[in-house]
Amino acid sequence: MAASAQTPENRRQVERVLIITLVLNLLVAGGKIVIGLLTGALAITADGFHSVIDGTGNVLGLIANRIAGRPADENHPFGHRRVETLAALAIGVLLLVTAFEVVTNAIDRLFSGAVPEVSPLSFVILIVTLIINAFVAYFQRRAGVRLHSEILVADSANTSSDVFVTLSVLGSIVLTALGLHWADPAVALLIVVLIARAAFKILRSTSSVLTDRAPLPSQAVAAAAAQVPAVSDSVVRARTRGSPDAIYVDVDVAVPPETTTERAAAIADAIREQVHAQFTGITEVEVHFEPLRDGPPDYALAARACADRLGLATHAVHVTTMDDGRQRLELHVEVPGEASLAQAHQQATALERELHEAYPELGDIITHIEPIEKPVPAHGSPEHLDALRAQARSVLEREHPQARWHALNIVPANGGCALSAHAGLPAETSLEAAHLLADAAERTLRDAMPEVQRVTIHTEPEDAP
Repeated sequence: MAASAQTPENRRQVERVLIITLVLNLLVAGGKIVIGLLTGALAITADGFHSVIDGTGNVLGLIANRIAGRPADENHPFGHRRVETLAALAIGVLLLVTAFEVVTNAIDRLFSGAVPEVSPLSFVILIVTLIINAFVAYFQRRAGVRLHSEILVADSANTSSDVFVTLSVLGSIVLTALGLHWADPAVALLIVVLIARAAFKILRSTSSVLTDRAPLPSQAVAAAAAQVPAVSDSVVRARTRGSPDAIYVDVDVAVPPETTTERAAAIADAIREQVHAQFTGITEVEVHFEPLRDGPPDYALAARACADRLGLATHAVHVTTMDDGRQRLELHVEVPGEASLAQAHQQATALERELHEAYPELGDIITHIEPIEKPVPAHGSPEHLDALRAQARSVLEREHPQARWHALNIVPANGGCALSAHAGLPAETSLEAAHLLADAAERTLRDAMPEVQRVTIHTEPEDAP
């Protein structure tokens, strides 16, 4: 996954690229302006001042890169990233100003009829600057893509136009040498078109960021979020804004009203992981939830949410259909072990009453009360636990040899031990058969090893990693 925002190291690399290109642009500009003034070639002088603008853009980029790298603060909670966008916008404006100056001088030359002086040195200087411009454009573009820098990508587009500008100037010199004196101002006007084209390209890119044009298709983002099983087809809206290297994503998701904050937080984390995995340049993914009103209620979620409000813990929540078509809700309710039976019954009854009031269509609500398991200090030597583990493996392999038993683990729990084991079965085994095996294995271990208080069997395909 590509970086979602400029890191300090990226900022330093961008700064080095800008300094190198600044020096090269100033050398190119100086050479063009000197030759243009000596020969009176307007096209060369115009191209030289265009290169000065390139250097000015590099200076703006250096300043913007420093400011954009500052962390978020109270006045800029989303950071200073858009300073870089403003710098790119400024480069576009400067290019338009340069285009205006060049077109004014070109029109004056057309009416005055002045003829520039052309020398072999003009060709040498322009060919050298052409090579430098081509290198700078390639260098900036490659670094801009690698470092996810908007200012470098924008400036490389500007520098790329210099290559075509210089080629046009070379053509004007050849035509002037052949006696076509109108070619110099005419090519200068062509240069104006190229400068303006580069300017509008930059302005269009920066205005898209500043006007919050979506950098990613909303349908694609929504599809990525919908890959989270708990979300499926309940994505209400997906929006994106920002630049391609700093994208902010908003996703609105409808969930059952009974969804707890813990479950909502887990769903939000899963959506963020999906979006980051499928798109580059993501800075932040904000997930908003709203209640799903059209679908049937999720009674299992409702039971957990209601228990949370009463300060109770629940597990093993099951929903079944009664003979009259209504739903039966059965769940285990955990209460503190020091509570009396009357107190525990009162809390479970309160839970049942709230569920009946909230969902009158429910039939039976059956609660099974059990004490909350508290962690107990470890007891038993490692040797004793190893012996129990070996005994459990021997019992399982003897009584249930159809499974590949592995990953046996045993730890102290509630004055005894808790054991877990994995049973590898053929992949075509039905889920019902696997469940029956797990139940039988649990009973076998409890009968053979009274010290084991809790048994958990995980069934899986035997070729699972």
